[in-house]
Amino acid sequence: MNRTVIGLNLKYFIHSIVATLLMFTGLFLPFASINDGRKNILSIALKLTGVNEKSGLTLFMYLTIVFTIISFALCVANIIKTTKLSFKAWQVLQACATAFWTFLLFSSKTILEGGNLAKGFLNKNLSIGYWLGLVFAYVALVFIMRVTQTNRGYIALTIMSVIWVFPILWIVLTALRAEPGYYVGYFFPKHLTLNNFAKLFAADSVIPFAKWWLNTFIVAMCACVINTLIILATSYILSRTRFAGRKAFMNILMIIGLFPGFMSLIAVYNILKGLGINQSLFALIVVGAAGAAMGYHVSKGFFDTIPRAIDEAAIIDGASRLQIFTHITLPLSKSIVVYQALGAFLAAWSDYIFPSMLFGDKQSSYTVAVGLYWLTDFRRIDAYYTQFAAGAVIVAIPIVILFVWLQRFYVEGLSGSVKG
Repeated sequence: MNRTVIGLNLKYFIHSIVATLLMFTGLFLPFASINDGRKNILSIALKLTGVNEKSGLTLFMYLTIVFTIISFALCVANIIKTTKLSFKAWQVLQACATAFWTFLLFSSKTILEGGNLAKGFLNKNLSIGYWLGLVFAYVALVFIMRVTQTNRGYIALTIMSVIWVFPILWIVLTALRAEPGYYVGYFFPKHLTLNNFAKLFAADSVIPFAKWWLNTFIVAMCACVINTLIILATSYILSRTRFAGRKAFMNILMIIGLFPGFMSLIAVYNILKGLGINQSLFALIVVGAAGAAMGYHVSKGFFDTIPRAIDEAAIIDGASRLQIFTHITLPLSKSIVVYQALGAFLAAWSDYIFPSMLFGDKQSSYTVAVGLYWLTDFRRIDAYYTQFAAGAVIVAIPIVILFVWLQRFYVEGLSGSVKG
């Protein structure tokens, strides 16, 4: 390119034009195999306009066509006269076209079967027109971003975000799906409902989900309070005092902590059974508190960053060790307190291995992790899978709220311990 535009790197202009043209060509090539043969996306969209009952996701197909055409039109406009503003607009619309080409990968089955254009449709029935459009939509976007000197890393981050969010979106959509069954062969539900959530808490439900949730909340709250106090007290003592055997004690805790906890499950279970407290929530709380002190490392590193001069000044003023800990150290350690409390709560909230062994067949003591896994048994999964998904969403809500609310303290606590 001989022309020059301030703020644009026109070295990749030709590449952008070629990629956009190939994406546009995908509209005229066979899109998918349907009942009456291979058709391009334009003819399929035209057929769907004459269908009275069709999926709401058909809008994705229409928008794919519209944004692809607009992107191509802007490509032509930039060939005639290139400006920074028009190139930025082209980039935005090309990003939209790329997004809708991607959405078709997950919605084509629902769109075509909803319009009675295909039966038993699978993504392998998508033809060259779709794959050409999808691939060169991304290629065109990359080259357009190179022209506008926009960091292409945003594309990689977006793709990675979609991959990370995909399981979450899948479980949410499954929880809202009206069609029963474990596998339905499509991503977006044909009908949405809240009945799956209502059934979990119905009085006549065979699933005591409310009891499971309450059990989990009790255990998690006890672990949050008791385990946090034990960890903070242990960390403070190891950080602020010097006594015989201190280093040996720290080394022993570290070595024991290197071994996975499930190695001692059988022994712990037999001890609890001998005490007559197995299959109880109390046993779960006690076992969690018994090993809490081994998680002292992060808190100790944080306490080490607090100057000892503050403690010495308080001692001169007549304060005891307990008063220093409760009135001085803890107020200065709000972030690490939140970090430990949140960690203890989440560990107890999502724990499955030990509760599944401890409770056995006593459903009234189940936590949600054990209860939801019970629903995935091969004898029940087909009938209760959508309710399982609804339960998983409900279980995730408190965790999300806590992380959003306490995220700043959580990060500060971790960064403070690293600094120490």
